[in-house]
Amino acid sequence: MPTSGQRALSSLRTLCPLRLVTRNARRNTLLPACALALLLPFVNPVLIHAQSPDGPMAPPPNVPIQQSPHPTVKVQATLVSTPIVVRNNKGEMVHTLDATDFQITDNGVRQKITHFDLGTDPVSMVVLVENSSRISVLLPQLRKTGILLTQTVMGPTGEAAVVSFNDSIDKLQDFTASADLLEATMSQIPEGTSGTKLYDAMAVGVEMLRGRPRKFTEKSATRRILLILAEATDEGSVSRLGEVLRKAQLANITIYSVGLSTTRSELQSKRQPEGQTPITPPGTFGRPPFPGSIQTPDTDAQEQGADITDLAIWAVKHAENIADAQALEAAAVATGGVHLATFRDRSIEKAIDEIGGELHSQYNVSYSPTDADTPGYHEISVKVTDKSLKVRARPGYYLP
Repeated sequence: MPTSGQRALSSLRTLCPLRLVTRNARRNTLLPACALALLLPFVNPVLIHAQSPDGPMAPPPNVPIQQSPHPTVKVQATLVSTPIVVRNNKGEMVHTLDATDFQITDNGVRQKITHFDLGTDPVSMVVLVENSSRISVLLPQLRKTGILLTQTVMGPTGEAAVVSFNDSIDKLQDFTASADLLEATMSQIPEGTSGTKLYDAMAVGVEMLRGRPRKFTEKSATRRILLILAEATDEGSVSRLGEVLRKAQLANITIYSVGLSTTRSELQSKRQPEGQTPITPPGTFGRPPFPGSIQTPDTDAQEQGADITDLAIWAVKHAENIADAQALEAAAVATGGVHLATFRDRSIEKAIDEIGGELHSQYNVSYSPTDADTPGYHEISVKVTDKSLKVRARPGYYLP
């Protein structure tokens, strides 16, 4: 009488004729799926039960059941830092105030000051210097500014990097605390091509500073500084000024600029006669209109006294460019810095010295805004108890 195994093989040959199973089959031959299904009833059911239990497994006694962990969402509060310059009615900087003398509001809400310092916080700085052929006559002066940058601006506890730009953007020196390295780098600035990708270079400088660790303690907070030595001219940049300023504001980067202009110095060196004929053809204008306005003789005249703060806020809110002639000044205003144009009575060296003096004599104040998750433009207002003093701080920041 045939055994149960022989009966299974006979059935297998009948149901699966395409792959016959014989005694001479190779040892590694795989059974088709139908063969496996037929042989399953002959497998020991005890082994099957041991490998695949029915229903959920019961936990061992006295062992708590572990629930699947849910992802934790962490919200990092925005830390806002703003440099504050306070001057008296003579234009002199005031250094005698403390935190209780300041009132800061963010979107109209009073904020609690978490850090307060007067000019001693260390500096992390990127020096962005134009080396295009159009300012080649100024390169000898720029190459002599290294010692001013290290001693007056960077200071003994700071660090700095040097980036040049023209048609290309080149990192000449990475961040270092060595004054000798920075001075040597500045003394060897090469002359570049005629292009001026100012906004792209600013974007590079901002990203470099954003990547630096911002050491923050109760007594010290690293200040991020972008110092630009350039003409207010951009050609061919992909980046938009407003986008760059948004990132700079969120990273608490303050922009200072020294305006280089060979054209302006040549024009101002000659006395302009009264009633001089306009250099632009009749019916045309020498600069673009204020964003969102129609250009007429009246609006063009009004624009000469346009509030640069309004231009800066407009650029940040809309992430757009403005007239090149006002770009560096708007960048400085938007971030709480200052723009100094060089002309007959202000040399490049004097402008850098003024910036260094202000940088190490200003108040640096930080706070965590109460509505840090509210998108849009946040307006900052800074007041002091003495109403006779003049206060300068950045006007706000933009949260995407």
